[in-house]
Amino acid sequence: MAGNLKVMSTLAVELALKRAILPAWEDAGNSVEVDWNPTGILIERVRNGERGDILIAIDSPITTLADEGILLPDTIRPVARASFGLAARAGSSLPDISTPERFKAALLAARSVAYSLTGASGLHFQKVLDQLGIAETVRKRALTINAGFTAEKIISGEAELAVQQISELMSVDGVDVIGPFPAPFQKPTDFSAAVFSGAKNPKLAAAFLDHLSGAAAIEAYERSGLKARFPAAA
Repeated sequence: MAGNLKVMSTLAVELALKRAILPAWEDAGNSVEVDWNPTGILIERVRNGERGDILIAIDSPITTLADEGILLPDTIRPVARASFGLAARAGSSLPDISTPERFKAALLAARSVAYSLTGASGLHFQKVLDQLGIAETVRKRALTINAGFTAEKIISGEAELAVQQISELMSVDGVDVIGPFPAPFQKPTDFSAAVFSGAKNPKLAAAFLDHLSGAAAIEAYERSGLKARFPAAA
């Protein structure tokens, strides 16, 4: 069933897909073009009329687009769960962020913190700053990006800490993941995949969904800071 697919995908699963899942798919004689972006940007593009064969994004917009007939409801497939975390330059002294108090202290002590304005991590982080009562202080020294990997700003020297999904932080060489946000500030994000109603090759797209959620994919997700969400992982 060789052929070409266009996939619109969230950055959260990029590392897992690039490490193992896409190479295995291509080894079978298939080709795939992936548009990597935060969910917010992907949904905006879909709203503006852009289409592909498959969309991988946060559960809520996937469900909404299926209800509107843009995605095929019966193709929705849970893929992975991500958690928010902090990263710093590899080899640097990593702060303890295991409690809310230590998390707050680390953010206040940082020269600057990078976060995304369009990704789920950045939107949630801004709420966390408000809850901690340090929004004004941290935002004055923050470095915000519209898309991409926030940890790249650590490598460039523009930020001391970076906020994003742990799987996204792991995508950047030269940084260490400090750890996840402590409770009660952690908010796991669930991602699913679905086939567009107008997919050019729906059978091949369905086969790709099976590949994304097959037993062989579990290790790729787990090694990339994610938790697989399908029955084979139970």
